Parts: sequence; C-alpha cells; structure tokens
Amino acid sequence: MSDDQVRTGPGTQTRRVLLAGAGAVGAAVVLTACGGDGSGNGTTGQPTSGGPAVPSTGDAGGGNRQGSQSLATTTDIPLGGGKVLAAEGVVITQPTAGQFKGFDPICTHQGCPVSNVDGGTINCTCHGSRFSIEDGSVKAGPATRPLGRKDVKVVGDQISFA
Repeated sequence: MSDDQVRTGPGTQTRRVLLAGAGAVGAAVVLTACGGDGSGNGTTGQPTSGGPAVPSTGDAGGGNRQGSQSLATTTDIPLGGGKVLAAEGVVITQPTAGQFKGFDPICTHQGCPVSNVDGGTINCTCHGSRFSIEDGSVKAGPATRPLGRKDVKVVGDQISFA
C-alpha cells in the first residue's frame, strides 16, 4: 500500500480522496464564475474580473438627477468617441458632431463596469464585449443585450442628465 493510501483510523479520508475533493470544489467555483450569459436582469453590480464593483440599480447609481449639475462639457467628449463617467453612473458619447448620447456604464454580459470608449465602441475589458457609441447595441460579444440608455441634455457647453 502506498503512503497516500494508508488510513490512520476508521472514517479517515486518504490524501488522494481529499485532494480529489478539493479539486472538484475548485472546478465548481471556476465553472460557476464563468457560467451563464448574463441573461438575468444584469443588476448584480459585481464584476467577475477587474475593476471595482459599480452598483446597478437600474440607473447605475445615477439616482434622480433632474436639474443636476453638469456631468461634463462638450469639449470633454471627443467626436467619434466618448468618456466613461463611472462616479456619475453614465457613459457619454458623441457619435456625430454636436450629438451627445448617454448609456448605462454596466456591461449587460455579467455586470462588469465598462472601462473605456475607443475605436467607435464602448468597451468592457472583463470579457471583451463592445457596444456602439451611437445606440449602445452589441458590436462584439459575449454580451447579447445593448447597454441601457441614459437621457442627457446639452445647455450651452454643459452636458447634464435630462
């Protein structure tokens, strides 16, 4: 009998059994973390990798900001691009000159916060999803649902929630 098969008493597990059990638990954790396509309501607020959690309460922490202060100026938002304003709970884009759009900053795949706007898309680096700066539609998965829209308005050169 090998060393790892020797029992030390009645009911005692062998090292091989204990290691196999630990491996099974580890595999279950990995599969749980990677499972699903985010087809739930997307309000977990917990990233599956990278970045801090951003609560998603339907308004991504934006709250009721009717008549609120400025989020950004029009010069802060590049033409054909945008800016992630995580603390304000919005991504603002400028797909065409003078046209500003707002989107929820939470990826619809598994609730990670989106990380940047580059190359004409809003990007989530957790799993690689990309969304259109024009309408929030999915340009590359694994996400299957578009980003939620946030109404923004421009008064002078100031952008705020509508």
